[in-house]
Amino acid sequence: MQEKDKQTPPGGGNQINRRDILKGLVTVPVLGAVAYGLYRKKTHEHYLKSTIARELNMSQGEPVPPPRSEGREIRIGLIGFGIRGKQLAKALGFAHPDQVDDWRKAAENNSADTRYLDFREQEDLNIRITAVCDIFDPYGQMAAESAGNILREPSGGNTGEPVRRYQNYKEMIASPEVDAVVIATPDHWHGPMTIEAARAGKHVYCEKPLTWTVEETYEVRKAVKESGIIFQLGHQGRQTDAYLKAREAIEKNVLGPVTLIEVTTNRNDPNGAWVYPIHADASPQTIDWEQFIGPAPWHDFSLERFFRWRCWWDYSTGLSGDLLTHEYDAINQIMDLGIPHSAVSTGGIYFFKDGRTVPDVLHTVFEFPQKNLSMLYSATLASQMNRGKKVMGHDAYMEMGNTLTIYADPRSTRYAEKIKSGIIKPDMPIYSYVPGKGADTITSATERYFAGRGLLYTYRGGRRVDTTHLHMKEWIDGIRNGIQPSCDIDQGFEEAMTAHMGTLSYLHKKQVFWDPDQEQIIV
Repeated sequence: MQEKDKQTPPGGGNQINRRDILKGLVTVPVLGAVAYGLYRKKTHEHYLKSTIARELNMSQGEPVPPPRSEGREIRIGLIGFGIRGKQLAKALGFAHPDQVDDWRKAAENNSADTRYLDFREQEDLNIRITAVCDIFDPYGQMAAESAGNILREPSGGNTGEPVRRYQNYKEMIASPEVDAVVIATPDHWHGPMTIEAARAGKHVYCEKPLTWTVEETYEVRKAVKESGIIFQLGHQGRQTDAYLKAREAIEKNVLGPVTLIEVTTNRNDPNGAWVYPIHADASPQTIDWEQFIGPAPWHDFSLERFFRWRCWWDYSTGLSGDLLTHEYDAINQIMDLGIPHSAVSTGGIYFFKDGRTVPDVLHTVFEFPQKNLSMLYSATLASQMNRGKKVMGHDAYMEMGNTLTIYADPRSTRYAEKIKSGIIKPDMPIYSYVPGKGADTITSATERYFAGRGLLYTYRGGRRVDTTHLHMKEWIDGIRNGIQPSCDIDQGFEEAMTAHMGTLSYLHKKQVFWDPDQEQIIV
């Protein structure tokens, strides 16, 4: 039976009373008094934290790791082996031996660089890349050699034979050796290739954005739905811990009514502004220029346009399709925004006077009157000031990226009494979530940008995991189980139309609207 004079300290814990503490400290009176004061302070802080935790009812742990991929082998065809194509191949478990060499050497020189270990320990998804396609010969050869490296070996190891390289994507899609395709091409090819694959009954993982034009957005959705294939759009933020916690905060009404959202892009280096290096072996003899142009307006051969295609509307969707879509999809997965009622965009080419046609500064305001809120997207490619994502509610606001922090609003209705009593302090977070521990090595400004937004890695079961790997794993598991993944064609349709609205407003210098009944953008 418990003694009557024992009490539980505020917030729970082991049963212990003041008399017991004082007895234990009596032999060291000076230090004992200090220690008791620290104990009282600690238990009071624990009481405050427990009170706030009960009020918010937010979970603290990491998301449960998904089960290991099991089932039949899936045969993949990879289209495009530029910057993103290499990253997608790595997420599937394939990298060129030279790249593995680089990671291993970096790890030997810096123990905090875990890229080699992360890749070696990444889950085997039981897939095989059986075909690759790239219209630039060195990339095509590299893709074939990477796909053959089934054991993730460095150079000199048992790397296997290169897989078959196709010169044309239609031939590759038609191959009976391909069950599903990964599309990592310039924007103007996303729609046609997805349609071709869907009509051939091949499952599709397509990099964002979904489409280059408004018109093909309807065609892509129709082809995917009629075929019944498993489709995943490449928004790997769907796997980010902090975003999952942010959705929980919205569902539990931690913020109160949300009226304003601010999302941003800030980058300040040539690579971040799409001024990519030009390969030394690039020439009209090593590049299939006509196939690159495809549905785009004809232009004479240009190495700048081939490697830096994101700088021209002829092949690109600009800031709206390239970077806004990541920010929009993060908020859409958290708040189910859907397509906005209207969009207004301004901006221009203010810094990179290099012949590009897409803006390097862009501001777009999306209105969601049905949700009683506005979303502002603000971007510059010539300043790296960190602005992040902010979701502003009447009772609290949250800042999110690879971490999540929530602050109470000083004028909150819900938290008014707790603010008045000092339990909640507006300048101190009421909730924070920082996944994982330890140092992270980021090697470039662009990687820092994506890492800060939770788009490079997240944590599962205490281990750092590539978010793109998790996103592709979800797609592979969906193929085996007949389940559409988190960024399916309906989510993709919403993303595409939202981005197109932002672009059309910029190009037409006017507000544009969405007609939900006719499913049309009105300019």
